[in-house]
Amino acid sequence: MDYQVIKENDLFLLTNNRGDVRPDDDLILGLFTDDTRFLSRFDVLVENLEMILLSSRVSHDFIGRVKLTNKELVENHEVKVWRESINLERKRFISQGVLYEQLLFRNYNIHSVPLSVRVDADSDFAHMFTVRGYEDSAHGEFLPVESLTDGVRFSYNGKDGVKRRTHLQASPAPTDITADGSLRFLFELAPQGTHEIMLTVVPEIDGKQGVVQDPTLALAELKASYEEWQSEITEVITDNSAFNALYKRSTHDMFALLTNLGDGRFPTAGVPIFAVPFGRDSLIAAWQMAAVHPEIMRGTLKTMARHQGTKIDPWREEQPGKILHEIRYGELANLGVIPHAPYYGSIDSTPLFLVLAAEYFDWTGDESFLRELLPNLEAALAWIDQYGDRDGDGFVEYYQESSKGCANQNWKDSGDSMVHRDGTLAKAPLAPSEVQGYVYDAKLRLARLFELLGLGEKADRLRSSASQLKSQFADAFWMEDQQYVAMALDENKAHVGSVSSNPGHCLLSGILTDDQARKVADRLLSDDLFTGYGIRTLSASEKAFNPMSYHNGSIWPHDNSLIVMGLKKYGFHEHADRVMEGLIDAAAHFAYDRLPELFCGYSREDEDPVPYPVACSPQAWAAGTPLTFVRVMLGLMPTVADGVIRISPSLPKGLNTMQVRNLRVGNGSLDLLIQKYNDSHTTWKVLRNTTGLQVISG
Repeated sequence: MDYQVIKENDLFLLTNNRGDVRPDDDLILGLFTDDTRFLSRFDVLVENLEMILLSSRVSHDFIGRVKLTNKELVENHEVKVWRESINLERKRFISQGVLYEQLLFRNYNIHSVPLSVRVDADSDFAHMFTVRGYEDSAHGEFLPVESLTDGVRFSYNGKDGVKRRTHLQASPAPTDITADGSLRFLFELAPQGTHEIMLTVVPEIDGKQGVVQDPTLALAELKASYEEWQSEITEVITDNSAFNALYKRSTHDMFALLTNLGDGRFPTAGVPIFAVPFGRDSLIAAWQMAAVHPEIMRGTLKTMARHQGTKIDPWREEQPGKILHEIRYGELANLGVIPHAPYYGSIDSTPLFLVLAAEYFDWTGDESFLRELLPNLEAALAWIDQYGDRDGDGFVEYYQESSKGCANQNWKDSGDSMVHRDGTLAKAPLAPSEVQGYVYDAKLRLARLFELLGLGEKADRLRSSASQLKSQFADAFWMEDQQYVAMALDENKAHVGSVSSNPGHCLLSGILTDDQARKVADRLLSDDLFTGYGIRTLSASEKAFNPMSYHNGSIWPHDNSLIVMGLKKYGFHEHADRVMEGLIDAAAHFAYDRLPELFCGYSREDEDPVPYPVACSPQAWAAGTPLTFVRVMLGLMPTVADGVIRISPSLPKGLNTMQVRNLRVGNGSLDLLIQKYNDSHTTWKVLRNTTGLQVISG
């Protein structure tokens, strides 16, 4: 990675590897919250020495560290400061809405060294969409930079009437403050001595700002929050060090990406571009976390229910019962320049909302919450049949109605992702195959829940509708020539026939016949789709294939995780194990033992995994992928209402022992031990069970 990111709640800092934010950098750098950049420059310079980078790393609990040292300083042919004799360590973290950065200078010379240190800062208060180049700035009023005794204040009165401020303070106070907001520090660094400068940056929105604390206390609170999180989640220990590192990184990343809008914690999509609520991403990431922290599903469901569509608004693509796609904040959203407040242009968020509700109930048996959510569930089901299927053909399709909305509204939402075999783009209305699967799964699951709630007639109607959909799907989407499922149906109900990963999601939903499932599973693991590291989004045999493309040949870990769950569901254990093996191996090639949002779809035979240039990292459903693997390896299917937990373990190559502790199901938790003796013999043992549920093979 050529950048460093730290995050806590809704505030995150993205810098280059030297720890700086520079306007001329190609990356989207800065300090962001509320979809607004509160630092557009943050540059630490040692003016009288040239510094070089030694190391740059972010710890599991999102504490960033950068180490630099000096080049040799020569004056009049005399060495004044030997090379590598001055060390600068930048240590930064975020706590309660405040950025803290410690600059620690250390002198390894036997003589003193004078230093002139300058901190250049600025705030452009640009909206994230402006930073990304999608929209022009709203052009509010920038106020003059204010010099304070210990720092500076940047101020902006937005066109939306919101006052935004950035406070930069230093301890000890700077020697000098320039008119444009630079802080200068002049000091003598004693022989073998140290000198510390503590910087704090506080964003302020209409008078609301973070709580500035003693840095030591703030850091202790941050670390304590991660320790508390670790005590809450499922602990997994295996004999595979690569998987252990991947799992640990993923749980920490997911915690950093959680936020709370008042209805409980839920995952935002990813840093830097998508650190906001996303319907599809948040719902899938919460689903991936079921075996790690099931309560996150509840917070996600409540958040989505609160923002569920209530009216027809083409600008925001809102309809009654529809679940949001994305919420944006800040000036452009407040002014209505962009439709994302919230925006509803997603075809799959609504059925995924229903699937997650059923998943949550299976893990917790929380009937009171299910009854509370019932009006939202019924509204979502009504949206599927009324607005999702406007032409009444039995399939859910999407259209783009907003001029600034998404052209493609399934998970492959780039403009060129829905492509015919001849390379031409498919035209809307489009009915993606995986979405029909989500709808089928949602109706079948909700039928069971409605029956438990005493709503027998509604349950019967849902089962009948799901059965009809499965039958129609088998006829309409199956491509005889490819013996595979079409990516979608186009405006003429013709196949969008490119061989893609989309049908892998249909395994997860159970919409495929057993014969179709076998053929899809085998094709997914064929050389044109499976690289050895993961399943490509598009087959290498297609005209539109490009291993560097966002959706037409790349590998998305989350896509693979849903496919793996589907393979396991149909009993294709070896297929699932191969995909997990590939992704575990791939993760070891990326920074921080972290799976990125996506990576390029080159074959494993050709080279190591190739990073995608602008992938989000960390990203929620990529972080959720190893968490999904835990439930797949266990073959875990809890149904609290039935009083049972089914387990059918299968471990991939290189992993022979798995201990699972504090796996929460219902009102208790489990400890399990899984041991693989050979490819055909895996045993499991319950070490502790406080759930009151029976654990059985299945």
